[in-house]
Amino acid sequence: MKTRKSLAIAAALGLTLSACATGTGGSQTTEDSQFDPEAEVSGELNIMGFGATDEIGETRVKSAEEKLDGVKVSLVEGDLDIQQFLSAVASGEPPALIYANRNQLGTFASRGAIMPLNECINAHGIQVDHFRAAAMSQVTFEDEVYGVPEFNQVQIVMGNSTLLEEQGLSVEDIDGSDWDGIRRAADTLVKNEGKLSVIGYDTKLPEFLPIWAKANGADIISADGRKAQLNDPAVVEALEFASEIYEKQGGFSAVKAFRDSADFFGEGNQFASNTLGAMPMEQWYVNILNDVSPDAPMAFTTLKDTSGETMSYSSGSAWAIPKGSSNPEAACRFIEHMTKVDTWMEAATARADMRAEEGKPFTGLFTGNQAADERIKEEFVKVGSDPKWDAAIEASYEANEASFALPASPADAEFETAWEDAVNRVLNGQQEPQAALDQAQEEAQQALDEAWSSWDEE
Repeated sequence: MKTRKSLAIAAALGLTLSACATGTGGSQTTEDSQFDPEAEVSGELNIMGFGATDEIGETRVKSAEEKLDGVKVSLVEGDLDIQQFLSAVASGEPPALIYANRNQLGTFASRGAIMPLNECINAHGIQVDHFRAAAMSQVTFEDEVYGVPEFNQVQIVMGNSTLLEEQGLSVEDIDGSDWDGIRRAADTLVKNEGKLSVIGYDTKLPEFLPIWAKANGADIISADGRKAQLNDPAVVEALEFASEIYEKQGGFSAVKAFRDSADFFGEGNQFASNTLGAMPMEQWYVNILNDVSPDAPMAFTTLKDTSGETMSYSSGSAWAIPKGSSNPEAACRFIEHMTKVDTWMEAATARADMRAEEGKPFTGLFTGNQAADERIKEEFVKVGSDPKWDAAIEASYEANEASFALPASPADAEFETAWEDAVNRVLNGQQEPQAALDQAQEEAQQALDEAWSSWDEE
């Protein structure tokens, strides 16, 4: 096992993730793993980045607190503050446990900011074979597991059935299998008579570039996380297509301004107000739509690649234990309990009961734990009451079984910044797709080379 350099406090304090020194952290040998299932646990378990803000979180945290009798669990709500976290690690006073985006863990691991969890997993029998392969790939760095996946997010296609039917279109025309079909849908669904009033099709740039690239048969980074592939011809073609859709509708700035003005989480959302034809979107939005606008004219299907196969891009959250955690044994037990099948079933029961009281369908939970998802679907998800919401449920579960993820790397943030900046330059009219992605390729590869070089030398 490689030895990590000591944390450079001066380098970490006040700096963003991209500016922090690599090689932070102490030894990553097994002596750092303080996991003993027979040990009594007590003290405080302070958790950064997690808030039990709904019945799903509340039920599981309460259950974990009962399991960890004698441990005081305290939550620092809100998304993980990366700068604050790295500064805490550098000062030697990190939180006992963090809840982070899975795409952050490669960088954290390479800089020694989090512990490898192989011994935690073995000591407490965490059944990693229950977790989705795409989710596990994001929390595994150089053959060590550094996080345990929690929720999983994938995408499906959501359309306004009224607008589609008025133009003689169906969801098959907008599912991604035929890019010319999406072009036609954008042309016919859009309403822009001097001012945009209906978005025909939203390709969800910049964040969905990896999806359109994968749909076109390309990965934007190699499977080992070492080689950027941003200017692959298939990636360039994907960006040309996805940005062209905005040009057909008055340009990205007009679409974005109109999109940003929508009541996205309210009853006047774009679908309910008939101001959006279709878009790919994460499956959690189904719950929002069903809750605030159950009568909206909706149509759902899976997103497909150009060969017609269902696909989705897996992202989500994970638990990780910081280097220097004051209570790693309690942290490991908390992780094990929060992510196991039985605990997810408790949470699903609470959600299903609440939805039943409201007279609304339970559309499922989508976690990193495949075994939990299957049991929840079997026991709680009922179809047959409303065809459109039934279609949403089926599409979401099918998408969850056909997901891919970007591999962990020590330059996660820099790589993402490189391609997102390239897409934004195209959308803002500053560069053509080829030039933008050529520049991004150089920037991303340089960041990857520097980060991997620091890791390989240690």
